[in-house]
Amino acid sequence: MDQNDKTGIWKDIRDEFPVSNDTVYFNHAAISPLSVTTRQELDRLSALLGGGASAEKEVFARVAEVRSAAADLIGARPDEIAFVKNTTHGVQIASGGIRWKKGDNVVLPSIEFPANIYPWMGLWQRGVELRMVEPDEGLVTADMLADVCDSRTRAITVSQVQFSTGQRIDLGELGDFCRNKDIFLHVDGIQGLGALELDVKKSKIDFLSVGGHKWMMALPGVGIFFCRKELLDRIDIWNPGWTGVMKPMDFLDYDFTYRDSAERFEEGSPNLHGIFALGISIDRILRLGKTTIEKRIMSLAGLLIEGLTEKGFMIKSPLGDGQRSGILCFYNESEDAQSIFDRLRDAGVICSLRENTVRLSPHMYNTEDECRFVLKTAAGH
Repeated sequence: MDQNDKTGIWKDIRDEFPVSNDTVYFNHAAISPLSVTTRQELDRLSALLGGGASAEKEVFARVAEVRSAAADLIGARPDEIAFVKNTTHGVQIASGGIRWKKGDNVVLPSIEFPANIYPWMGLWQRGVELRMVEPDEGLVTADMLADVCDSRTRAITVSQVQFSTGQRIDLGELGDFCRNKDIFLHVDGIQGLGALELDVKKSKIDFLSVGGHKWMMALPGVGIFFCRKELLDRIDIWNPGWTGVMKPMDFLDYDFTYRDSAERFEEGSPNLHGIFALGISIDRILRLGKTTIEKRIMSLAGLLIEGLTEKGFMIKSPLGDGQRSGILCFYNESEDAQSIFDRLRDAGVICSLRENTVRLSPHMYNTEDECRFVLKTAAGH
């Protein structure tokens, strides 16, 4: 496989990911490999923690820096960011905190990843109806979600990008609708953030939950939760903890006053290794530029779409204006998807099987030559 196109700004980034030395890694929608710099940062933190409490000042100063960088990444304020364990944790904060009344409903696509299903499904115990919108020709649009809302709809929850198709929803349109109707908008951003631009203020998002181990290229077990500042006192906290109160270091002064920031959702000691790893990834994104990264990923996906179409494959992922993402799902009517997947795997291509399709998800450090190799292998040449 020719690697001669490792040029320009992407060469140094590619060198950060040694996984590319012996595989074609097109599986960032599942879990991303760690960069050299991330591993070095984790070693640095471990060395600091070797000194115990003596590292406290330096370590927590870095936590504050990462919180601010995460806010910059999504167009928020630092006091609107909480560190969470994963996407599900963020979804639970939002779904469990809304002050539901019996007979209320929440609207969502029927094809959401389970992380954005079960926390809402569990609301049946509080008399909340789950309204699932079925896709039409593979798509669930903002209009389709709006059409099933009524006066008892309290929330819409949706993925920025659907995991099984790669569809990107129009969050701006959805956000306008929700804000006008006083409906909470929660977004599962794990399949978009790190690959696609996202501004929570422009899109009028109320809550955002994102795990760090996919397109963000950090560790499993860490993520961010965004809560719009104006909503802090409109949702309840079902997971109170000692670090979420105003005076956490006054150990025997039990003052149950929550922080006036999203840190009120952080129950206890943070995942420091996860936060430090996340910081490296966010710093990289901000340094390169969100627009630059999105254009790179969309360019690679476009090359794959063109080649797959020429070779007679069927593209399940939507190709309409504003609907594409970094996820590309395809199949062949004359060959089982498992066979195509096996052929790619045997050739060193790391990807996924999803809903009877092969799912490719290249990132910014991947190359055009790798795309051509994947196309050739998928076709059995």
